[in-house]
Amino acid sequence: MLDRLARVSQAHPIRIIILALVVGAAALGIGVSLIGSLSSGGFNDPDSAAVRAQDQVVAATGASAVPSVVAIVDPGAKIASPKGQAAVAKVVKEMKADPDVAKVAGPVPGRPALVSRNGDLATVVAYFGDVDDDQAQQAARRLGDELSAIKGVRVGGGWTAAAETSTIVGEDLFRAELIAFPLLFLVSLWVFRGLIAALLPPIMGALVIFGGFFFLGVSNQIFGVSVYALNLVTGLGLGLAIDYSLLMVSRYREEIARQGPGVGALTTTLRTAGKSVIFSAITVGAALAGLMIFPQNFLFSMGLGGLMVALVAAVVAVGVLPAVLALLGNRVNSLAPKRWRQSSEHADEVATTGGWYRLSRFVMRRPVIVAIASGAFMILLALPALGIRFTTTDTKVLPTTAVARQVDDTLAREFPNDRYSPIFAAITAPDTPAAEKKIAAWAKDVRAFPNVQSVLPPMYLGKKTWQVSINSSAPPLDQRSIDLVNEVTARGPPYPSLVGGFTSLFVSQRSSLAAHLPWAILVIVLVTLVALFVMTGSVLLPIKAVIMNLLTLGATLGVLVLIFQDGNLEGPLQYTSVGAVDLTQPILIGALAFGLSTDYAVFLLSRIKEIRDSGGGEQESVAIGLQRTGRVVTAAALLFCIAMGAFATSRIIIIKELGLGTALAVALDATIVRALLVPSLMALLGKWNWWAPGPLRRLHERIGVREGG
Repeated sequence: MLDRLARVSQAHPIRIIILALVVGAAALGIGVSLIGSLSSGGFNDPDSAAVRAQDQVVAATGASAVPSVVAIVDPGAKIASPKGQAAVAKVVKEMKADPDVAKVAGPVPGRPALVSRNGDLATVVAYFGDVDDDQAQQAARRLGDELSAIKGVRVGGGWTAAAETSTIVGEDLFRAELIAFPLLFLVSLWVFRGLIAALLPPIMGALVIFGGFFFLGVSNQIFGVSVYALNLVTGLGLGLAIDYSLLMVSRYREEIARQGPGVGALTTTLRTAGKSVIFSAITVGAALAGLMIFPQNFLFSMGLGGLMVALVAAVVAVGVLPAVLALLGNRVNSLAPKRWRQSSEHADEVATTGGWYRLSRFVMRRPVIVAIASGAFMILLALPALGIRFTTTDTKVLPTTAVARQVDDTLAREFPNDRYSPIFAAITAPDTPAAEKKIAAWAKDVRAFPNVQSVLPPMYLGKKTWQVSINSSAPPLDQRSIDLVNEVTARGPPYPSLVGGFTSLFVSQRSSLAAHLPWAILVIVLVTLVALFVMTGSVLLPIKAVIMNLLTLGATLGVLVLIFQDGNLEGPLQYTSVGAVDLTQPILIGALAFGLSTDYAVFLLSRIKEIRDSGGGEQESVAIGLQRTGRVVTAAALLFCIAMGAFATSRIIIIKELGLGTALAVALDATIVRALLVPSLMALLGKWNWWAPGPLRRLHERIGVREGG
């Protein structure tokens, strides 16, 4: 198939390029029109007890169980004054007029609730009806615009924060692209030493992003996709496109230096680099597809987006780029100063005298020392991960300049006696005096539970549903509040009940992720083992690759703890630490690290195997393979770090964690692992690197890949 693709690309390059440009433009236009309604929620398991508790309250009352929008009113006078009461009444009237608002709560004269400690501020709370995420977000934007036009009113709350997050993600994505593309071009120019060759990776990256937007938009119409997947599609798509372009262009330049331009050079490029690209896309896509096991839409969307963009990157790399290379021929080296061109051609021809060859030889002469030292360094970086603490997404992910974040901070500071995130029990019981008496007795017992500040009297909501609201004496994500949720769940009322509220959502989210994580790990590890076995025919090399990937992930998480949990680099990265790492990020970064680490393993091992299958010795194959791929992998990693690291400029903390975490994983893998650990361990194992038991060896002879020849 690859040979035929090479012949078609060589025969019809202009047709293929025009078709790719037309399809890319159409994909961009359609995709952009479809991704405007992406959801900023999706962090909870829809089947969890906490979500079902909220659904039960909505079904009984027609209104959300927790506040949807919170307005802080500053009338410039005491709330109890006529001016203050008029300002509050105006906000209440505006909220009640909105078609998606089912209930409104405001301060009542003579009562301290919903009034600040000094009496100058009031809160008015809106509860949405039975609406989906898109409707809720649109309603929050609408109310925010209407209420913010009133002097002295600021609008926040859960859905306002979600709407503001969507806006900031879009703005940050545009800024990250403005930062990344010029840097990517400059680094490509430095790597390729020529303008034409340097332009190819960013152009291919743009095509992949356009395709990713199209499939993301279409998927959003079917599944409902998280807005955060935009960042993954952009960063990962750009990074993979650049990786694959570097591999393909470097191999093509190497082949035209050896045999001249034409179908022969293109065929060899596709047989070798093209085959590596296909294996890489399968492993990266499958690793990220493991995230689709999780019921949380955030992780499902990331997995779906990663799978789609990996496949699009492979199609562009082996379907479009060969046509461009065929059209260019020797001109792929054009628009380069003579000195740069000579340096590049020399690098393409060097096999046994380059820096990477010498490094490999140095490592393999001292394999024990290098393996111990580099392994110890990775473990040392991983140690802080033992103390990792987790949090979940709330207004703290927003920058301090965001209005929703400011409103939340004001509520915590000025309204200490009001609780906007109570723990509540949704109890299924009949509307009878006997049931009310039993539930009231249970509520009285709850007051004696540790960390309880107050318990509101039982309320009958209708449809055989009672609600008891419990206010914790600690913040919602504090361990004391978590303990209280567990206590209320374990010692529930004498009727069927579900525990809801923000704290309960976090507890349910943590339990759901823990329950699904082993299956996701199993999928990711199995795909890695199978793909590398099919490529190498070895049992030990895939196992070793999994261990290396785990080391990379551990070291990455350790550094993330130092930065985001412990608050180091707050100034340079412009964020405020919340003392924990978002619960979903280790899973997401783990899948990315596994996929990308395997990506670079494929690049290196396929070249080593090619040389070995062609008759090279064990150590010589490793040394030459590292020399041939070291420069490409390092450049690809650097470019990938730029593509993903640009998201460290985001104002959303979890996007910073994703961008910086992925860049760290790639950097560690391309340097410590590929340059030191892999060659040292291959030197120690020697021929055992390629060992497989008889049945598997015979299986590989039938279905596996053979290089060289």
